Amino acid sequence: MPINEIFTLAIKKGASDIHLVSGKLPIFRIDGQLVQIKQGTQAVTDNVIFGLLNEKQKEIIQEMKELDASYQLKDGARLRINLYYEKNKLCLAARIIAKQIPTLEDIGAPESFKDLLNYQEGLILVTGPTGCGKSTTLAAMINYLNQNYSYHISTIEDPIEYLFENNKSFFTQRQVGRDTNSFNSALKHVFRQDPDVIMVGEMRDLETIATAITLAETGHLVLSTLHTHTAGQTIDRIIDVFPPYQQEQVKIQTSITLRGIISQRLLPKIGGGRLANWEVLLNNPAIANSIREGKIPQIQNVVQTSSAEGMISAKRHLDQLKKQELIDEDVYNRTKAQYS
Repeated sequence: MPINEIFTLAIKKGASDIHLVSGKLPIFRIDGQLVQIKQGTQAVTDNVIFGLLNEKQKEIIQEMKELDASYQLKDGARLRINLYYEKNKLCLAARIIAKQIPTLEDIGAPESFKDLLNYQEGLILVTGPTGCGKSTTLAAMINYLNQNYSYHISTIEDPIEYLFENNKSFFTQRQVGRDTNSFNSALKHVFRQDPDVIMVGEMRDLETIATAITLAETGHLVLSTLHTHTAGQTIDRIIDVFPPYQQEQVKIQTSITLRGIISQRLLPKIGGGRLANWEVLLNNPAIANSIREGKIPQIQNVVQTSSAEGMISAKRHLDQLKKQELIDEDVYNRTKAQYS
């Protein structure tokens, strides 16, 4: 089966991810569960996977044994792709990107998201485990800015996922490895490109985090992601990546520049599909003080007791999902145990 037909089949079945291993049947992730696809398919070969690559990409995967890329079908559907080797077999993992850029309403975002996006400068982070919809949430937030504000929005991604069209804002979208050598290199030069909003696909290392904080300090609205589970873990990650002699200064910078942290995980929904379990931190004097003084465990207590300010604790939101009969008892209990 040609690679495009495999991708099209995955989209028809509502898959979020595709796994291909040379010599084996395709596996799709549907509603969070891995499903081997037997009907209408056959074992994948190296040639099938190589069929989506250009000559330069073939050279990279053969030399480096790893490759990140994006791919677009004729109908406009896009995928984020990673190629790698396992036991000397070529493998592919692909994330399907929705053709329609989501709105905040589409993802069920609370009103506090819009409060965060009213800021003209500062740092907004979307966090959660791999595959929890961080990129989709970022896209919905950028979409909201595009519909409501006249901004120059610069995105730095690896690879580019959603393709934005100018509305009230205009875009420059740069792909690491194609349009720039690295996240850090792009961030260092973006100062001279007159951006209002900067979206960084992922804050992967010290240099990227440090530059993002500096950009937020100098009058830009910066949005990015981290692979952390809670607001407290996110603050710890930012501070701990720096050497000890810099950490006190970073605490001060973060307490000033941080606007909010959105933590999320996706849960199976009754009737099919998945929905987000949110935690929302909005920086206020109590949060800022806890960051400056390094009292990170207190942050969760502030989130839990500040619902009147628009903050949302993951536990409380989970209870709401159960009360609204959107998730079943088993999902509720398994997720609640992770918050204990």
